[in-house]
Amino acid sequence: MAYHTTILRQMLQLVPRHQFQSIVNRHNGDHRVRKLLCWDQFMHLLIAQLGGRDSLRETISASHSVMDKLYHLGTKKLHRSTLSDANNKRPCEIYRDLFFRTLQKVQSVAPKYKLKLPRKLFIMDSTTIDLCLKLFPWARFRKTKAAIKLHTVIQADGLLPTFIHMTDGKTHDAKAARKLSLPEGSFIVFDRGYNDFDLFKSFTDSNIRFVTRKKSNAKFQVVKSLAVKPGTGVLSDEIIEFVGYYSKRKYPKRLRLIRYYDKETDKSFSFFTNEFKLKAKTIADIYKARWEIELFFKTIKQNLKVKRFIGNSSNAVMTQIWIAMIAYLLTSYFKFVYKVGSSIQTLIRLIQFNLFERKILKELFEFDKVKPPPNTQVVQFSFLTGH
Repeated sequence: MAYHTTILRQMLQLVPRHQFQSIVNRHNGDHRVRKLLCWDQFMHLLIAQLGGRDSLRETISASHSVMDKLYHLGTKKLHRSTLSDANNKRPCEIYRDLFFRTLQKVQSVAPKYKLKLPRKLFIMDSTTIDLCLKLFPWARFRKTKAAIKLHTVIQADGLLPTFIHMTDGKTHDAKAARKLSLPEGSFIVFDRGYNDFDLFKSFTDSNIRFVTRKKSNAKFQVVKSLAVKPGTGVLSDEIIEFVGYYSKRKYPKRLRLIRYYDKETDKSFSFFTNEFKLKAKTIADIYKARWEIELFFKTIKQNLKVKRFIGNSSNAVMTQIWIAMIAYLLTSYFKFVYKVGSSIQTLIRLIQFNLFERKILKELFEFDKVKPPPNTQVVQFSFLTGH
């Protein structure tokens, strides 16, 4: 029988130990450490993410049950208190930097998005995660409630997260978006919660094209009406400029206003964009791509540990989130390399059941292509008759 390393060990080929250690050294993560190295912390938290562990106790007890497998991963047995202290004290920036280094590798194999555009497309949104105020007092949201917001940007190619910023639940989306650094000459699509004239101006000045929903109270005047092609769902295509004193002062340039009717939802939409060359229908299709980030949030919330945290400090929370995103990247990488059609959600669940199995990773991911042996008889059993 051929010998294979575990599924987790094969996935970790994307995270060489020497590269990980170089990041740790940059942040002095192992300085004066005797018992728990950052690599040990990373291994146990990654196992918790990919193995579906909900608590610190469950993470440690599950790891102890596979001690022989942990040895081959370069880690060892831990105590709960030791791992808890590490989550609170080790800089979460270690895993942030590891995330971005891993992201570069995954981007190199990511497939192109189905919508062909002359610029790279990014999608921006945020999601709120409710917390217990007694356990997370630093994340006060309301009088009796705590919450954090994950402000996220994903690239359309491969649906990979490229920007993550955590704030308390009260922070406005537009304020967090000002920390965003997008490559010049790209497209960004976002909902009307990000409507901010200063933000519009910063995108335009950086040669970034944006598409967003129009707010109902926006005051503007039509400068020019453009021709509309029948049968495309486009109701109107106009060049506008703002007329309010403050809005015109903050954004003195013109925008394009497109009204579009979507047959699938039986709804009409109005979009603002600073892109004047593409067809109006293409602009509508760009905004439709915004739904992809909603699917991304749904995937990570249902399959990774980003709603329940095993540490209460902001550093522990952010460490867990970064490692969850690394787990997402590892799964995405092999999905792209093996050209698997299954969803990330399906693959994460497969990994969860086979994390320490000695199987070929490619064969695990291509489970839907496995055919039964020839001359295999299918036995049918009736629960009603017993035959």
